[in-house]
Amino acid sequence: MTRQQVENLFARWESAIKNRDAAAWACLYADDAIVESPTAGGPVRGRQAIEEVGRAWFDGFPDVTFTRATLVIDDDRAVSIGDINGTDTGGFMGLPPTNKPFRLPIVFVCTLADGLIVREQRIYDFTGMLLQIGVLKAKPM
Repeated sequence: MTRQQVENLFARWESAIKNRDAAAWACLYADDAIVESPTAGGPVRGRQAIEEVGRAWFDGFPDVTFTRATLVIDDDRAVSIGDINGTDTGGFMGLPPTNKPFRLPIVFVCTLADGLIVREQRIYDFTGMLLQIGVLKAKPM
């Protein structure tokens, strides 16, 4: 993929998030893509499962936004670095909504082929997110 093609792919990726369109977002992944994400509890395999994870995020955090700070492109790899923000107003992971916001730095490490994402690793502080939305409680040290 050319640099411009990768930039266009990630522009569509960000647009799908902005529009909370899980189907459009999932179409940017190969049919047999693998996504590793802390909230998924293990590797998510296949476009349909990836769409379901996206839908869970959009349902749980209807105001979710992603703001990219950096996009690093190297041959068939791309790394998108930014912040993700949202409010737990829809309930997440089967829990009732807490109506509390979160803000996290997040990194997406992607491998690309044939114009699609074939592998993605998401790196963020899942425990920190759960603390921010009030699902986990921590005692001050």
